Amino acid sequence: MAQDRMTGSEILIKALSDQGVDVVFGYPGGAVLPIYDALFQQNHLRHILVRQEGGAVHAAEGYARSTGKVGVVLVTSGPGATNCVTGLTDALMDSVPVVCLTGQVPTHLIGNDAFQEADTLGITRPCTKHNYLVRHVDDLAHVVHEAFHVAKSGRPGPVVVDLPKDVVTAPGSYTPPARARHRSYNPRVKGDLSRIEEAVDLLAAAKRPLIYAGGGVINAGPAASQLLTNLVDTTGFPTTLTLMGLGALRGSHKNFIGMVGMHGSLEANMCMHDCDVMLCVGARFDDRVTGRVDAFSPDSTKIHIDIDASSINKNIPIHVPIVGDCAYVLEDLTKVWKSRQARPDGKALAEWWDRIERWRARKSFGYKPSADVIKPQHALDLLNARLRERDDVYITTEVGQHQMWAAQFIGFEKPNRWMTSGGLGTMGYGLPAAMGVQVAHPDALVIDVAGEASVLMNIQEMSTIAQYRLPVKVFILNNRWMGMVRQWQEFFFGGRYAESYMDSLPDFVKLAESFGAVGLRANGPDELDSVIDDMIAAPKAVIADIRIDPDENVYPMIPAGAAHNQITMSPDDEVKLDAAHKDEGMVLV
Repeated sequence: MAQDRMTGSEILIKALSDQGVDVVFGYPGGAVLPIYDALFQQNHLRHILVRQEGGAVHAAEGYARSTGKVGVVLVTSGPGATNCVTGLTDALMDSVPVVCLTGQVPTHLIGNDAFQEADTLGITRPCTKHNYLVRHVDDLAHVVHEAFHVAKSGRPGPVVVDLPKDVVTAPGSYTPPARARHRSYNPRVKGDLSRIEEAVDLLAAAKRPLIYAGGGVINAGPAASQLLTNLVDTTGFPTTLTLMGLGALRGSHKNFIGMVGMHGSLEANMCMHDCDVMLCVGARFDDRVTGRVDAFSPDSTKIHIDIDASSINKNIPIHVPIVGDCAYVLEDLTKVWKSRQARPDGKALAEWWDRIERWRARKSFGYKPSADVIKPQHALDLLNARLRERDDVYITTEVGQHQMWAAQFIGFEKPNRWMTSGGLGTMGYGLPAAMGVQVAHPDALVIDVAGEASVLMNIQEMSTIAQYRLPVKVFILNNRWMGMVRQWQEFFFGGRYAESYMDSLPDFVKLAESFGAVGLRANGPDELDSVIDDMIAAPKAVIADIRIDPDENVYPMIPAGAAHNQITMSPDDEVKLDAAHKDEGMVLV
């Protein structure tokens, strides 16, 4: 039969097409040349040629996070595969569905230290949700379909499929997707109803409730974000979001009290410390949120909704665990709330909101604009004002101070519009991620809020951006330091700035022009408006070099190992700690 005469490469292409894949990010090499030859002979799969394999995984992450689909990567054996490790680990930490197809030497050479051989299966086992080595061509289609199922179901994550060269050249038969399911992997999506009822009783009786939501809400799809909004509207409870959860609730929603965590708002962190019932939805109580574990939210009863059972009780003891998909559980929780005609304690909730408004009045993200030097907060304030006028905006970031300022000052009204590296904190993430987002949304405005140090980690992807005429905008907050490193050295290492000053930076305007992009620069506050307008209006890629105050630090800040009420505020904060704040248990350090 004709199907029996398909090569492994043709089987792979058909499997990807049947999975609905429309774009693959990759880089060719000897072990995958048969696959690239099969790609050349078809027209329904688009291939984006990156400049380094790490960039391919980050691009696939950007594509996946902005679309909700699985991102696909194709790389060769040996260094091609090992260059993917950082991106795969990043995707694992942040629950991003990626299928990474890696070439491998022929099966009879595996283990012989052949040219461009690496133990991809062993290397990637700790940094993937699952991985496969395909040894027989007739298993290929089944494995690929199963890989997509594993990557996108349950808690999403990266999956590697290692492809020996003789497997992708051998003739074999094709397995349709409907017959490919992992026998032992069936994530639970519906929560235990008795636990949900218990959660409703606790929430209805709460005096100081808090909803704490994370990236799991976004991963569960647009319905989950709407269901979260419905719950917030129904209960009237204050709600905070993690760095990865921004956009799960509208940034302009009256009940949104800002991001929580090390650089989150004062009101969010104080609510986290003082609440008496906490509903955690799709977040994992990571250390940048919890701070000092033995002092974390000491008086609260904790309800945790998560599709990953291993995340529950992992970092923080939970009173009411609910394993299930956020969308399903939120829907059931809201139904139970309404069926019981539950009502919060109105008087207690009003008093709780009064306390929150006093914390809010501190304006913990406040800053003093300068007429002489660009404050990074001011630059992002102006950028955010322009973005509010548009609906088609996607933001990526690199990692560092600029990332935290972007989270603080850019408002997100929808999910899937904010792409940043949370768990792994990967410098160099933002530019290739923006590239992947732009491929997925060719007519959208895609901006990488960058630092001058981070963006250089994967600056070679400007060449990919040029090749595919992607109008990505790179907004560099350039303080001539590795900013977050410098800030920690200032705070905790006596101002000994070891290897954190960037004294050999390129001219970013000329660098942009060398890639056929537009280069812009703002040296002072009076130039910001025109640079931002020109950047947004440009029909092609832009690098905007925004020269900011090199001494500015990110505030508020909860020092590592401190509790939420032990928070460092900006020295510019003119409101001093008074008796009322002391009564509320707040300790400024």
